[in-house]
Parts: sequence; structure tokens; C-alpha cells
Amino acid sequence: MAAELVRGQNHSLSQARLEIRISAGVPVLAGATLGDEHGTVHGREWVAHLGAPAVPGVEVLRQAAAEHRLTVDLAALPEAVHRIDVFLALPTGTAGPLRFGAVPAPHTTVNGLDGTELACYTLTGLDAEAAVIALELYRRQGAWKVRAMGQGYAGGLPALLADQGLRDADDVTTAIQEAAAHTLPHAIPTPSTEPAAPTAVGSTPLASPTPETPPAPHTASAPQAASTSEPAESLRPYGPQHPDDDHLQPIGPIDYTHPRRTRNGPPPPPPPAPSAADGQPAQPVAGDAVGWSMEERLYNQVWGMFEDLARTTAAYRRAVEFADSRLEEELDQALADPRRRLGTAGDTAREAAHARRTQLADQAREALDRDLAQLTAEAEVVEPALPPAYARWDNPVWHAYRVPAESPMALRLGDLHLPDSVPLRIPLLVRLPLERGLWIDSGPAADTGDRVPDSAELRHLAMEAAVALAARLLAVHPAGAFAVQVIDPAGAGARALLPLTQAGVLAVPPATGAAGVSQMLERLTRRVDLVQMAMRGGAAESLPADVDTAQQLLIVNDFPHGFDERSVTRLRYLADEGPAVGVHLLLVADREDTAAYGPLLDPLWRSLLRLTPLPDDHLADPWVGHAWTYEPSLAPVGSRVMREVLTEVGRARTKQW
Repeated sequence: MAAELVRGQNHSLSQARLEIRISAGVPVLAGATLGDEHGTVHGREWVAHLGAPAVPGVEVLRQAAAEHRLTVDLAALPEAVHRIDVFLALPTGTAGPLRFGAVPAPHTTVNGLDGTELACYTLTGLDAEAAVIALELYRRQGAWKVRAMGQGYAGGLPALLADQGLRDADDVTTAIQEAAAHTLPHAIPTPSTEPAAPTAVGSTPLASPTPETPPAPHTASAPQAASTSEPAESLRPYGPQHPDDDHLQPIGPIDYTHPRRTRNGPPPPPPPAPSAADGQPAQPVAGDAVGWSMEERLYNQVWGMFEDLARTTAAYRRAVEFADSRLEEELDQALADPRRRLGTAGDTAREAAHARRTQLADQAREALDRDLAQLTAEAEVVEPALPPAYARWDNPVWHAYRVPAESPMALRLGDLHLPDSVPLRIPLLVRLPLERGLWIDSGPAADTGDRVPDSAELRHLAMEAAVALAARLLAVHPAGAFAVQVIDPAGAGARALLPLTQAGVLAVPPATGAAGVSQMLERLTRRVDLVQMAMRGGAAESLPADVDTAQQLLIVNDFPHGFDERSVTRLRYLADEGPAVGVHLLLVADREDTAAYGPLLDPLWRSLLRLTPLPDDHLADPWVGHAWTYEPSLAPVGSRVMREVLTEVGRARTKQW
């Protein structure tokens, strides 16, 4: 039985040689683009269209038509090709329709060469789009899958091709439309078809600038954060959304480019993964992604798992929504007919409607469980292989810890999960150096039905989460390359700071009192000013001897206690200017404590990525906009692993001095 896909849903392909059929109702242009691991189309030779109908592994029809057949041989594709995007476009310069909202919903099927229908998808919900990516065939862990896309472009083919990285998108579009103009007089007449089956239309990712704009092929974004009292905040480099914005904060763009390397050519291929046989998923392999190093491949693999979980959950939820809407429609139809409203006929119609709804929901859940099982198997392989910067504190990698010789490319801030996917968790990885400060919210926690900690306990838990992050940052950088400084005006965080103070890893003792706060901020502000001037003048080697060139993390506890107006201004300055010159802010505070400042501190809060000491669903992914529950990464209760790691860091610092 063929899988009837909804937007965002994927399905495994059990055959390498395929036939893709498209029924559009009116003459359209159909083609395919070949993309690398990032989805980038490297030249016009990677575009199959009616003017150039054959590329390695793909062949399309030579004319505009209402019916299309594309042949695909996955085994014949170049090794560098990881994606095939099947696109449709309306011809220009004709009397025909100019947008897909004015034509019947196109219907696509993916068949084996023996005629077996493997999957189908109807592109519903289109409106002003003049071009659309209908299907995407992509390779993951050695196996090929098909994903229902339905990604439209009001700008037509030029916008679609440019979005895939094709530099001469306009020239290719002109060639396609000119070739279509010669075939339109002989276009295949519109066949009579049955109405397309309805499908659920996907929601718009919150991070997308427009409803039909996909995320950039070279970037991925990260989750957002918020509390029960305000909207979720974004991991975008330029700060979270305003508190008056929507509830969820989309994850901002993350650059996959290695921070210490310039790519002058294609990256080396990932290690070979076992191929899928007889339609079964391939065995997961740690590092099964692109990258210059195992560290980068694992980073990209984790982000791929994040996206897969977001999209498969979206497909499940949309399928259930469709089943519910279909049930309501059928029940309304039954009630609208007076002859069937009462008696056995009405009962039979209602029972049949409920049975169909249950069948559709069960089919969607079965597909979700299949994908969750595959992602869980991958997570069980990937998690033990993660380096210290990405690993949980209970990972055995910490027991063999040694101070590294190089800084990592990313850091684990915690874990993310969805209610549909428990207990599967995805590491929340962000690139280093940090592009924005962090804020651990010590305010009231969301009511989850469990015991809610009081204010003092919440502040202590928030400080413990800050110490765990500081310990991880110290541990994953070379000795002397990263320093932690603390402002604790009232000394309220002394107990939580014990792992850092006892290991002797703080650059200076924690600053206390108003005078200590002012001196610490003045010293760091001076460092930012001097480094900025040195960088602008190209004289970084001429910095004064008392300026510490190591990256700095400033932990501020119990803000704004102990801060006068001048100190608040300096803190805002560090939050804005510090990250660019290696000074990073980690604020532990309850925003309600700053209510007396009014809107003065709104820019500060917006510049920070908000995290929580307890699980809270305040982050949103950039692809679909799910509400993800964030959990901080803490050492297991009773474990001494973090203290032992910090002791090793302290020894390395002592030897360096």
C-alpha cells in the first residue's frame, strides 16, 4: 500500500530505480535539481529541465504538459549528490494561470519501475506561488528517502533556483521558459482526473521570513527560550524576540563553516555507512554527516537528527489534525441529512466516521513510531561518541578527561525534547565562540503539577546551572585560553560556586558589594575598549601587559542587586560589545527584580539567550516552530565527575603559571 504523505513527512525508498508521476491539471514545467549535502546546486549541469532533460541519474519530459513522468536512478547519481528536488513551475508569457492557487492541486506519486506505488503527495494550500518544490529525495545513513515538501515561491523559478545556491538562476530560468515557449503549442491536453485527495497543510516555521521561504541551505538554527510570564526567546545571534512577540522564540541561524578553516574545495566524504537492504533502515553510524573532522561531522549529525525529529513530529501532528477535521466534516454531513440524523443509519454513519479517524491516526502514529525508533537507535550510537564539549556529564568520556590542546567548535547547553518523542532527547549544541550572552532565569517556574521550588531554591538551582556551564567551558578550552570571573554582590551564590572556588579555576575571587561590582565591570569594559582599538588598528600584539587576552566569561548573580546606574550601563555595554572581542556574559536573574527600571533594560534581555534551571518548553525550532522542552546539562546527583574535571583544569592552570 502506498504511503500517502502530508507536508514535511518522509518515507523510505526500497528501490533505486524510480518513476515520479505528476498530474497538474494544466500544462506546467517539471524538472529536478541535484544538490550536495547542503542542498546547494553547483551549476546548470545539475538542473534537469525540458531544455536539458537528462543529467546523471535523472531524466525529465521535454515539454510543458499537464502530465509528467520523471525517471530516477539513484545508483547512477554522482557521489557528491545527496538530494534531488523535483520542482514544478508555471509557464510565463502565456494566457495561462500565473499562480498555483488558480489551478487544481498537483498530485505526485513515486513508483518503482515495476509499477508499484511507493508514496504519493498532493500539493494543497498553494496560493500566489509560481514555482514549487514538490518532492525531495535525500540520502541519510546510506539509505534514500522521499519527503513531501510543498515549498512554494511567489518569485517563481528564479527565486527557487537562487534559494538552492545556483549562481546563474536567472539565465537557467530564461533557458527553461524559452524552451517551454516552443513546446506549448504542442502541449499535452489536460486529462480528466478525479479530485485530488485532501492532505494536511503544514504550519510555517517561525524563523522563516515569509510563509513560503525555506531555511537557507547552508544554515541551521537553534531553539529559543521563555518563561511562563513571557514569550520564548530565540537563539538567534542578534537576540530574542520582544516580549510582546509570539510565545515561541525561533532558533537563529547557525553557521556550519568550521571556525578555523577556509573551504577551498568540497569537504572529504563522511565514513561509509551500511547501505539499506530490502527497504530496511541502515544501521546508524556515529559521524555519518559531512565535515572536515569527526567533531564537525558529529555536530552536523546532531543537527540533522534535530531537523528529522522536528519534521516527522510535524507530519504526525498534521496527519492527526487532518483526521480530526475529516471526522468533523463527516459528522456534519451526517447531521445535515434529516434522513440519517436519527436511527440506525445515523449511528452507522457516525461509527464509520470515528473508525476512519482512528485508522488515520493509528497510521500516522505507526509512521511516527517507526521514525522515532530509527532516531533513537541513532542517538544511542551518537551519544557515547560525542567529545567532551558535546557530551553529557554522565558520559564516560569525562572519566578519561585531559585538558585539550585546541578549542572546540561548539558546546552543549542542554537537551531538547518534544512530548510526542519522550524519552528521546536531542543535544542543544551552539557554536563557539558564543555570539551572544546567556541568561539563566531564576524567576518563578512553570507549574508542572510537581512540587514547585520556592524562590531561594530556584535561585540556587539557577546558579548551579550557571556553574555547570562555566565548568564545561573551562574544561573544553586549552589551559589559559578561557577565564571565568564572577560578580556575586551579596555572596548569595557562594554555595553553588564551591566547585569553581575550591578547584582554584576562577581568574580572581568573586566580586562582592557595590565597590567590587564597579571594579570588575570597569576592568572588563577597559579590556573590551582596548581590544577593539587594537583590532581596528591592526595592532593586537601591542596590548598592555595587564590585559588578559583569554576569552572571558562573566557570571553575574542576583542582578540587579548591587548595581547602580553606571554599573547597569557598563553591563549593557559588555552584553552588546563583549562577544565580538571575547567577553561573554552569563546572567543569573529574575526579570521581575528589574521592574523598577521599566523598559530601560529591555534591550539587555533581548540580547541574551534565555535558559532555565528546570525543564521548560520555551524554545522553538526553525523548521516547524514546535515548542521544545529545554533541560539544563547538570552533573548527576552525587557524582564527583565535574569536581574532578575542574581539579584537572586547575592543575593545568597552575603549571602554565
